Amino acid sequence: MLKVHVQKVGDVAVLCLRGGIGVGETSVLRNAVLSNSDVGSIVLDFAKVNRIDAAGLGLLLELREQTQAKRVALKIMNVSKLIKHVMEITSLTQVFQFTSEGEILSTPAGKRTGKPFRLVACTQ
Repeated sequence: MLKVHVQKVGDVAVLCLRGGIGVGETSVLRNAVLSNSDVGSIVLDFAKVNRIDAAGLGLLLELREQTQAKRVALKIMNVSKLIKHVMEITSLTQVFQFTSEGEILSTPAGKRTGKPFRLVACTQ
């Protein structure tokens, strides 16, 4: 079962994903992305994603199209070797923008004044 935990850093929503993205498990991710589309960027953190199937890849493409229509950047980070391999085989590495925690925190949208801020590791 896919679980999603949202962290906002300035104008960036980081969605910590845990579990598999596939048949029967896409609605939670779709709802999380669409309900957070009032930001400049949405980052999908794949650190705890253990599998993705064709339905999951299709969902990513659908979400990319929907976020682009709202002028929201959709980015991916912390992809495992297995999922990266699946994305390479399907040529999705050329479609999606990949990022890192450092890039998120160094952008103006990720900077905060006052106390230092750092992303909490996906543990949900």
